[in-house]
Amino acid sequence: MTVTAASPALLHGVGDRALTWLDDHREHFRLTPEDFRSGGAMVERLKPIGELALNMQVLFREGVAGSRQKARAGQLLDFAWRELLDGGNVLARLQHDEPLSPVPLEVYATFHELGHRHPGLEAAVQVCRHTATWNALEMMPNRRLGVLNAERKLGLTPSSDFGAAVARTWLGQLAEPWTVQLHIAYDLTHTVFHLTNWGEAPERIPPDIADYLTRYLPAWTEDWADLEHWDLLGELLVVDACLPRPTLDAALWERYAAAQSDSGAMPIQGRMPEGDPARVFDLVHHPTLVAAFASAMATSRALSAV
Repeated sequence: MTVTAASPALLHGVGDRALTWLDDHREHFRLTPEDFRSGGAMVERLKPIGELALNMQVLFREGVAGSRQKARAGQLLDFAWRELLDGGNVLARLQHDEPLSPVPLEVYATFHELGHRHPGLEAAVQVCRHTATWNALEMMPNRRLGVLNAERKLGLTPSSDFGAAVARTWLGQLAEPWTVQLHIAYDLTHTVFHLTNWGEAPERIPPDIADYLTRYLPAWTEDWADLEHWDLLGELLVVDACLPRPTLDAALWERYAAAQSDSGAMPIQGRMPEGDPARVFDLVHHPTLVAAFASAMATSRALSAV
């Protein structure tokens, strides 16, 4: 069956609207005094900031932002580093309180790639990386890939073998495609993200994994579109854009775009939630960040095929 590719205009529009919403709601990314009193709470609040930085980096890297988008993305990055992270001091504080947590390293790696530096944090991370515990920490295989990719982004010697880590993932095992459930699907998308450094190097996907994804990804995307799970569908659309021959399926992208609210926010599943703005933000910031990511990657691939 021939699949029609979505137009660059459709793909770009999703990201433009998502970026508008993220910029309009930037204050909701800010950590609260309560977050600073709990390491666990701080970690959960840092993840969206790291994801925000990643998305803005991808937008710049792929070269698909117009002048207005570039200005907004730059302002958001500056806001994240200077105000949300206090020039990296927030990450250094978490590193001090939880020295073996990989989260400060992972969040910092993106800002480091963008030219920001915090020598104290880097020194503290190096101390932890020289412990036996750093490699002995038990974590999901795709999480280990995230740590290794963060080390690579900082120019550090990997703390363990990247290829071996890939082989331990569900995707690396080329497991039965019919076993994909929600958490497995998220795991396999992140395996691709870490393999490719968030879409920067699609050629890093091993040929057998690329062939496996080419064969089964269309069925998975169709299933999650039917379930109206827009957050996961967005991540799977990123995976599609990382393949040697992405489909950029117009029918799927039209359904995805239609789910986006007029404000630019993307619901997790079904329709947009309503109620307290802070609660709504907590529910939709991730799928909206994913929408920006998917748009940048797909628009770049569509334009390169023109």
